[in-house]
Amino acid sequence: MNKCFLYSFFLLFVLASPLYFSQYHPKNINKSTLEEAYRWVDKTYSSLSQDEKLGQLFIIDLYADKDQTHINSVRQLVLQEKIGGIILMQGNALNQIESINEFQNSSKIPLLIGIDAEWGLYQRIATAHKFPWAITLGAIQNEKLIYEMASQIAVDAKRMGINWNFAPVVDVNTNPMNPIIGNRSFGSDVQNTIRKGLAYSNGLQDHGVLSSIKHFPGHGDTDKDSHLDLPVVKHNIERLMNTELAPFTALINKNVGGVMVAHLYVPALEARSGVPASLSYPIVTDLLKKKLGYKGIIITDALNMGAITRRYSPGEADKKAFAAGNDIMLFSKGVSEGKKLIQQAIDQGEIPQSRVEESVKKILLTKYLLGLQHFKRVNPLNIDRDLNDEKHAQLSEKLYAHALTLLKNDQQLLPLQKGESVYYVPLEEAPYQTFEDELSQHTNLIIKKANEIGDIPPNAKVIIGFHKDNSTAYKPYKISEASKSILTELSHNHRVILNVFGSPYALMDIDIQNIPTVLVSYENNEYSQKATVKGLLGQSSILGRLPVSLNSQLKYGAGQDLKQK
Repeated sequence: MNKCFLYSFFLLFVLASPLYFSQYHPKNINKSTLEEAYRWVDKTYSSLSQDEKLGQLFIIDLYADKDQTHINSVRQLVLQEKIGGIILMQGNALNQIESINEFQNSSKIPLLIGIDAEWGLYQRIATAHKFPWAITLGAIQNEKLIYEMASQIAVDAKRMGINWNFAPVVDVNTNPMNPIIGNRSFGSDVQNTIRKGLAYSNGLQDHGVLSSIKHFPGHGDTDKDSHLDLPVVKHNIERLMNTELAPFTALINKNVGGVMVAHLYVPALEARSGVPASLSYPIVTDLLKKKLGYKGIIITDALNMGAITRRYSPGEADKKAFAAGNDIMLFSKGVSEGKKLIQQAIDQGEIPQSRVEESVKKILLTKYLLGLQHFKRVNPLNIDRDLNDEKHAQLSEKLYAHALTLLKNDQQLLPLQKGESVYYVPLEEAPYQTFEDELSQHTNLIIKKANEIGDIPPNAKVIIGFHKDNSTAYKPYKISEASKSILTELSHNHRVILNVFGSPYALMDIDIQNIPTVLVSYENNEYSQKATVKGLLGQSSILGRLPVSLNSQLKYGAGQDLKQK
């Protein structure tokens, strides 16, 4: 029986049950598994008290590196409020596994264990491996590599007992000044975002970890961070449908198990002034559920964010989010209060009881299809090694190699020749030793500091490295005036290769007309630098394309191939 037939059967089967549905379906699912799943859901749902049913609607935060008071508060919510899941925040892997094992073992209903792992578990676990940011993936022309990365992230997640990755970001980043999306987006092109988002989601879900595309209805053109305040997206319906909403519209019926709704005010979609999308019935129910037909799990963005906490009290936001049509309230800061307010709304006829049944059965069905009905203790032995070994390193270097984007090579300065003399001027705040070490093994590399550039002889081949701080995805990409002055000075009488180890947005206000060679490496770390050196030397092909539009000269898709020697 082929996969297409099975999926068609799955749709027919679940549509026969009008009240609840799981958009996610495992690979090779069969009729008997589905029938068993529905029996388990119905039986489990019937065994729950109303309070326990309401508890399934909440996911709370766990910081494994915090003190025992925090751990005890999580323990209390698991045991007394019967919550539906936990989102892992910062902490070491051993402590997190200890908590996961305890809470899963003590919970009447298996917990959804979620994490923000857009670039791998490193986003929350410092000893795990960091994979490239989405903007780097946006430059890669082979989606199979994005699938491969997401598959490894899924393997790592399951190794930790994690079953839901709140990724990928499918916001179309059309605003270079966006303070919170930026590097987390696949870029400014809708179709590229769709292709990359689907590959990423499939990589997760084909390996047993739920995906959740975010941030509906689109966070790409904002100039505020919703962690701090409420951003406003002012576009009209036509623009929203063609850009912001387009990736969601294309992906929601591609087996994506979850959609995360953002804390954004979108006047074209919500008439009430200042109501966030996450609390908006017209956006969550009328648009996402009814018009677009999404039947998977709908989850809010974190309810501890400033866009919410500055306007709503604990519990109030939870009730409004559920009334809007969300199934799960993420990072709730008022579980008990939220449950009481939701129940009051049910008692007063504001929210029908059928909404509870719809959401809870949907959650239970997804848990079953993820295999959570059978608790398996997570083995902590060698966990740090398993999350960051040689296969992770090899995959990262391959990804960075395929992302390398050659925007110019006018004088054919690349590839470099073995043993040739090359000057190297590292600039910006974060020079990285790997680049020097690797390149010096193959060339006569002469390193010059910024105050030594006057010593470089005329017409020399000079690599200028813009090395930006790579410690977080949110660091500024702007190039200093001092670095731009040095670039201009050296380009007058030298053969310059400009190498950007940072966001391509760094090139927005740099005139590259008189710079013969420009290469974008996207990030500034050990693996990007190793991949860059191989590309410079022609040991590997350079095939990437610019994932964003920067200015009138540098548009989305810019780049040229440099084939391996």
